[in-house]
Amino acid sequence: MNSDDPTSIDSIIYNHTLCNGWTNSSEGAIYHLGNTILFLGYMGGSGAYGALYILSFLTPAFLCLALWGWLTLCGLDVFLWNLLLMLQCLAQVCHLIFRLMQDGLANEELSALYTAVYLPLDVPVQVFKEITAASKSKVLSLAAEETYAVEGKTPIDQLSFLLSGRIRVSLEGQFLHYIFPHQFLDSPEWESLRPTEEGNFQVTLTAETDCYYISWRRRRLYLLLSKDRYIARLFSVMLRSDIADKLYSLNDKLFAKSGVRLDIRLPSLYHVLAPSPQGSEGGSASSPPHRSQGDATVMTGDPEPSNHGSDARNIHPDQGKTPVSKSPHQLWPSDTEMPSENDTPRRLRFQRGCAPLAPTDTPKL
Repeated sequence: MNSDDPTSIDSIIYNHTLCNGWTNSSEGAIYHLGNTILFLGYMGGSGAYGALYILSFLTPAFLCLALWGWLTLCGLDVFLWNLLLMLQCLAQVCHLIFRLMQDGLANEELSALYTAVYLPLDVPVQVFKEITAASKSKVLSLAAEETYAVEGKTPIDQLSFLLSGRIRVSLEGQFLHYIFPHQFLDSPEWESLRPTEEGNFQVTLTAETDCYYISWRRRRLYLLLSKDRYIARLFSVMLRSDIADKLYSLNDKLFAKSGVRLDIRLPSLYHVLAPSPQGSEGGSASSPPHRSQGDATVMTGDPEPSNHGSDARNIHPDQGKTPVSKSPHQLWPSDTEMPSENDTPRRLRFQRGCAPLAPTDTPKL
């Protein structure tokens, strides 16, 4: 490259023309406005919203500089470069808005539901959108004292999740428990039926306050669960947790005859604290019979001859033998009669008024 060429690198770096003096004239208001907006734009943060903030400021800044190059400086190259930068920033802004609208949720209620329930479970947004799409992304409402289900009349054809408010559950006018936000309204009824079975609610659900909830139709939700294994496992965990919460809320109403509160978390003590059918005739099973010293005497002699007559048939075959004293554990029902962990859903169905299931009738998602 010729060193005498004024556009060469050497001439730009070493042989450039020095400024004879600084001008006192200003470039105009458009130029300063554009640089001010440019300065504010670069104060944005990181992430999608930070990029949207920066690009939203850069677009009008480059527009001002393009107008300055066209009107004040009268330089075509300055105008074209700033116009090109403005168009690029505008395209990036449109792209970011489109992506955020795709990743966002339909309304504030669903967004709050995702943040409170599904985000702690690390559920992706796209999976949550598939779940809400099965409910048509609609948020339904119940006014105060409005009934969601009536015992014996309302069919079990949906599964609902409460977003806000409080619902009262009652059976034949007797209060059972409350349903609070972020709980299923009809999880016991959902678990009590197979996908091909039909049934009616055995309890009444009434809104005590203004309530909002989302609801999935039974058939449509079953199709989603059969198609996506991850969503099926997610619903299985949430339903089991919800049934456990309802069991614990009902636990406060369980008392033995002696006034001791029963705890469903300790099934091995259930028959010890609760009255048993055997103890209902001669006393509670929680108070074992006390034996006197005379009860432990050994009878070795035969009965008197006068008893061999008409009363001989009334003699117990074990009479004349030494009675064997029973251990305290044998005074209660055997371990096979004690409730197991698999009995808790059926116990809730009894208390919610649902028909019990056989041990092999556990619904499979």
